[in-house]
Amino acid sequence: MENESLIRLAVFIGLFVLFAIFERLAPRRRSHPRRSRRWVTNLSISVLNTITLRALAFGMPLLAVGAALDASAKDWGLFNRLDWPAWVEVVLAVLVFDFAIWAQHLITHKVPVLWRLHRVHHADTDIDVSTAIRFHPVEIALSMLLKIGLVYGLGPSAFAIVLFEILLNGTALFNHSNLKLPLALDALLRKVLVTPDMHRVHHSVLREEHDSNYGFALSIWDRLMRTYVAQPVVGHDDMTIGLGWQDDRPSRLGWSLLLPFRRR
Repeated sequence: MENESLIRLAVFIGLFVLFAIFERLAPRRRSHPRRSRRWVTNLSISVLNTITLRALAFGMPLLAVGAALDASAKDWGLFNRLDWPAWVEVVLAVLVFDFAIWAQHLITHKVPVLWRLHRVHHADTDIDVSTAIRFHPVEIALSMLLKIGLVYGLGPSAFAIVLFEILLNGTALFNHSNLKLPLALDALLRKVLVTPDMHRVHHSVLREEHDSNYGFALSIWDRLMRTYVAQPVVGHDDMTIGLGWQDDRPSRLGWSLLLPFRRR
């Protein structure tokens, strides 16, 4: 698709700035005392992730959108063999990919080697919109490989992939933001979407809480799979974010990048 990268980048930056402003105007929790240092590290990790994907694209020209175009040209994948209405295929593709991301997220908590990568995300000592972009570059690369494989198997349109990526990025920024929503609005939204209060539970230091609420966009998967936890046991104001053994080291870039290779 022409200019799809620019469209996604523009939407991402716009939403990032928007939620950053909203969480400053209506914060759910008191900000971490070293917020600026955290943000520099999290933004730096995001830049490294972008470089990683660019490098992956250089060695493997067909990333998710390119793979969709290639699958369509070669008539590969389930949807390319069916004559269903385009809108049905788009809706199904978004649902399938969102469930796949949910399942991938759950697996990263259950498989030790993957958890070592994913705990870079959970090591953040606070949670706000910048946490949404704090993922180890190796985890980002593995996630992209999963998406590419699923694209070739399912055969969605390039439009469906772009729409899903925008939805995934937008909802991740939303549900990681330190945004205070009216309780009634939160209760209504979380019937469909993962809200900040719902996802914050997942960043608790308590094992039974961070092994819950794996969804990024749609909340239905956690309800169906019985991994849904409505609220933290000690409340949002008193809960501790991060990993139980850590200190302020996650605010350092080098320490964060080397975390998967440390013993802890």
